[in-house]
Amino acid sequence: MHKINDSTLSTQRQLLKDRGICVIIPTYNNAGTIVDVVNRAKVQCDDVIVVCDGATDGTLNLLQEIDNITIVQHHKNKGKGAALKSGFEKALAMGFAYAITLDADGQHFPEDISILLNANIEYPGAMLIGERKDLEKMERSKGSKFANKFSNFWFFVQTGKNLKDTQTGYRLYPLKKLYGLGLLTSRYEAELELMVFAAWHGVEIHSIPVNVYYPSREERVSHFKPALDFTRISILNTILCVLAVVYALPLFIVRKFIQLCVTIYGMSFFFFSSLLILTPATMFYMALGGNRLKKQRKLRRMLYRFARFIMVWHGVPRVKFRAYNSDRVNRGNASVIICNHQSHLDLMALMAEVENIVFMTNNWVWNSPLFGYVIRKAGYILAAEGVEFAEQQVKAHLANGVNVAIFPEGTRSIDCKIMRFHSGAFHLAKALNADIVPAILYGAGKVLPKKAKFLRPGVIEIHFDEKIDVKSLVDQCGIMRGVASHVRKYYQKRYAEISNKLEQNA
Repeated sequence: MHKINDSTLSTQRQLLKDRGICVIIPTYNNAGTIVDVVNRAKVQCDDVIVVCDGATDGTLNLLQEIDNITIVQHHKNKGKGAALKSGFEKALAMGFAYAITLDADGQHFPEDISILLNANIEYPGAMLIGERKDLEKMERSKGSKFANKFSNFWFFVQTGKNLKDTQTGYRLYPLKKLYGLGLLTSRYEAELELMVFAAWHGVEIHSIPVNVYYPSREERVSHFKPALDFTRISILNTILCVLAVVYALPLFIVRKFIQLCVTIYGMSFFFFSSLLILTPATMFYMALGGNRLKKQRKLRRMLYRFARFIMVWHGVPRVKFRAYNSDRVNRGNASVIICNHQSHLDLMALMAEVENIVFMTNNWVWNSPLFGYVIRKAGYILAAEGVEFAEQQVKAHLANGVNVAIFPEGTRSIDCKIMRFHSGAFHLAKALNADIVPAILYGAGKVLPKKAKFLRPGVIEIHFDEKIDVKSLVDQCGIMRGVASHVRKYYQKRYAEISNKLEQNA
């Protein structure tokens, strides 16, 4: 394994803490390996819980000599399932949101904790399965090989999901999504049960490749009893297959039906209110004549109230919307607002919090049959008209107290990551001597991802941060491209802070 420097490890340990991730190591008679495994895990993570499951070989005494770990003790051996359950309960009581589990026999590399951490950032709220690399090439008994294939097959039958390594003990569990914990079997087949119940309840499950070490047969410590354990697994799979029909299938149908209804409601409401109310009302209002600027301002106020209804008063079912520091754009001089771009809901989120705002839009928004007419009359700016036209329009809006919103990424991020920032917004702000207000948006791309067909439950937050003085950044960074890169790094840092806090409850 490659060595990681102290600074990187320190950052990793803090990130694990920020995301509410601990490490749980269940152990039974692993005196030969437990100290090494725990100490290596401590290097990677500050929060290590060891469940000593009735060990009789001195394992407990060795653990008690290790500082800064949490020990959960079973006075009698209850099995891996019972040990995991005790570890999960302890982790929840300590306030953790996720737990990485790894075996105490030295098979798993604690150094791969960073791999599961990165996957947790990419798939918040998901159960992560550490798929052991090159497993088929390892020297294993025929029983071990058969057991894994046997488990993989029945997991597919029961859930419809195909995983290559369902017996690995290296996992990351979302602790608040541990369905079936009360029914958990006490032995090692409990890990299969946890996966099956998670899949039935719609929890995302992802296989993440991790390293594995198999010692020689003479060095291995195994508590697997082929006849007894295969009998237990067969009984469990029989029960799970029955439950898949009478419990999981109806649950799946109900969940998908609710998701479909929510999507139809949300989309229909937006479609009909835009096409049958908003657009005709705008046409009628603009036909009356009068001062154009006053009409635009009233039209933007109408859009603000429409967006408030959609975002705040539950026009998007099962979605919580929160905003912070909106007064930074609703009071004082008008500003250029920049925002990361994730979803069609981004405009609604900004409009719901900023009463007097226009957007720099692309062609498809400008020409939309649903709301194109409305935004054109409200004074939005078409980016395709060119830099000089955009500068004139932005200058006029700022002079009239209208905030101008620009998405510096230019397009929606498919995975919510902050993409490269274009420098246009910063050129405009510098040329017009305008402040920039950074708006950091979280969650819109999770509720309605770029290529998704259904609305998902979730949380959307928008944070308006302190204004940025572009001229000072130009002095600091030298060129405008450097300013864009600097602000992008700021967004990445702030987005990580917000996501670390919220994704503990994902």
